[in-house]
Amino acid sequence: MPSGGAGPGSSNSSSIGPGPKGRRAASASSDTGSAPYSSNADDKTLHETYLWPFYDAVKNGMGAVMCAMTKVNNTLSCQNSDLLLKHLKTELGFPGFVWPDTMAQNNALESAINGEDYGSSSIWSTSTMETMLANGSLTETRLNDMVTRNLMGYYHVGLDNGLQPEAEAEDAYVNVRGNHSKIIRENGAKSMALLKNNGALPLNKPRVMSVFGAHAGPVIGGPNQGMNIDGAGPTYQGHLASGTGSAQASYPYLVTPYVSLTNKAVEDGTMMRWIMNDTYASTAGSSLIPESDASTAVTPSYADYASNADACLVFLNALSGEGADRTELYNDDQDTMVSTVADNCNNTIVVINAVGPRLVDQWIEHDNVTAVLYGSLLGQESGNSIVDVLYGEVNPSGRLIYTIAKNESDYNVDICYTAQCNFTEGVYIDYRYFDAYNVTPRYPFGHGLSYTTFSYSDLTISKPSTLSKAPSGNRTVGGYADLWDTVTGISVDVSNTGSLDGAEVPQLYLGFPASAKQPVRQLRGFDRVDIAAGNHETTTFDLRRRDISYWDVTAQQWLVAAGTYRVYVGASSRDLRLNGTFTVETY
Repeated sequence: MPSGGAGPGSSNSSSIGPGPKGRRAASASSDTGSAPYSSNADDKTLHETYLWPFYDAVKNGMGAVMCAMTKVNNTLSCQNSDLLLKHLKTELGFPGFVWPDTMAQNNALESAINGEDYGSSSIWSTSTMETMLANGSLTETRLNDMVTRNLMGYYHVGLDNGLQPEAEAEDAYVNVRGNHSKIIRENGAKSMALLKNNGALPLNKPRVMSVFGAHAGPVIGGPNQGMNIDGAGPTYQGHLASGTGSAQASYPYLVTPYVSLTNKAVEDGTMMRWIMNDTYASTAGSSLIPESDASTAVTPSYADYASNADACLVFLNALSGEGADRTELYNDDQDTMVSTVADNCNNTIVVINAVGPRLVDQWIEHDNVTAVLYGSLLGQESGNSIVDVLYGEVNPSGRLIYTIAKNESDYNVDICYTAQCNFTEGVYIDYRYFDAYNVTPRYPFGHGLSYTTFSYSDLTISKPSTLSKAPSGNRTVGGYADLWDTVTGISVDVSNTGSLDGAEVPQLYLGFPASAKQPVRQLRGFDRVDIAAGNHETTTFDLRRRDISYWDVTAQQWLVAAGTYRVYVGASSRDLRLNGTFTVETY
């Protein structure tokens, strides 16, 4: 499925940090090293929304976490004992090390005793550490813990096996790319979500194709440019395939859609025209060559190039940088371009690559907007990945990982401009909010179309055994051991009812008993299943104890509510094909 979401202590990813290496916690710091902002969330919100993915990350071997420049609940992240010691290292059983973001370490003693394990030599100098040990403010036990956590990863991955190569010279050329370009291209195509298709895609040797938008082609000088962490955007005047700041790629090359489409035009004998600018003003052409669908074109304008084309491809992007929030969810110049092209072309296909939700209601209901292909930033093979989907070399199977609203006001969260940023929305973010308040989205969470069709049948739910209300297992990596026990299994048959091979992404949503005070539905599983035309596959979801648990603030524990749980399986958070129930008894 293509990324969204941020929270307390977070910027691009999550609260303390996800992945094999935890990403940082967020925003900015002042010159004095004291963060000006505090991300504030109550205990239930912190657990059910922002700590939730860290349980999975820790359980699956995350080795390091970066603490942020900001405060969380008014304590600096890198000296926040609740965040680092109580939750991360004790509750979640995280065995790895914590290190600070740039300028995030503020105080030698406070960071050492409250959970940071790796720090700046200018703050943790040898003399400083010796002084803290000598006066007893830092114990030898804690220092040994820091050392162990720093070295654990080295031994865990076997770097002590004597098989590592000799160090190369600083300027030596070492080609480590292997088949990476193939992997990047394949996964880029898989991640693209087809939001709308009125039969326009896949393309089949169009006679005349017109391409519009700065996002279709390269920047003037590239592929790499200096994008700093102070913010960027709101759009990029070239093909956007990488983030900025810490998320910036260093391309060996960049395949733009213009390049890949040109290759297809050569192969198919297509006449291809382009205006790779979002605000192009037409210039005089020649009266010697008439403008028609049977000739090359010499009078470039949005209207002229659109009017005689069999297919019009409009490319849009949305960008924001590491150190600044987005300033818009749609762009007037780009949307005017789409509308102008659509007014003159009855087969207008829009391709969007964006860092987050990008609204489309300014033109989505235009009769001539026949398809929308939507994705994130795809890397060096971006143009090939996009064109693979446009021409049907790859059957699209990506899904939205956030809701695209009809209006900005439909979202219940906004940018925080004050020093105290309170996450009062709790767990009701994205589809959970839209469902709870019955807000109709333009495209729901989990949405994505295919060039084939799928049907769902035979929902089967196994009966769970009686469960203790609270987990009773030993604490281990990932929390209490029995949080990960499978309590019930749910299976569904998915059939490919179309004429093309394709991949479907069945999604499992769960509704809790009222006593748990949870959202209407919550995603608890999904799977990408390749299915040949005319065939079917059975998908099984194993629900773990933690999947049916809620955080009880009074008990300070993950509890299971007795009662009836509602099961929904479908193709998005709003396209729910099958439903059923199971009952849990507790003791």
